[in-house]
Amino acid sequence: MEYVYAAMLLHAAEKDIDEKTISAILKAAGVTADDARVKALVASLAGVDIADAMTQAVAAPAAAAAAPAAGGASEAAAPEEEEEEEEEAGGFDGLGSLFG
Repeated sequence: MEYVYAAMLLHAAEKDIDEKTISAILKAAGVTADDARVKALVASLAGVDIADAMTQAVAAPAAAAAAPAAGGASEAAAPEEEEEEEEEAGGFDGLGSLFG
């Protein structure tokens, strides 16, 4: 994760994201950088609009969090609908209907 954080820090500072700068940030943070991982990160970020990717990453959890809330609202409405149907059906048939 620290490799990605280093790239995000460089992006925020408007610096070039290359193997040398990623390794320098990791070294400054006390992390022994794996050259292969640094190289893979730099290669995977080539041609990526980091600002756009970060915007989409922030929007995705917000959309996912909204989905359960919407589902919960429909579930909360369901018992109310059942109560209305019971009232329309004529009410209770007495205690005997509970055991029969």
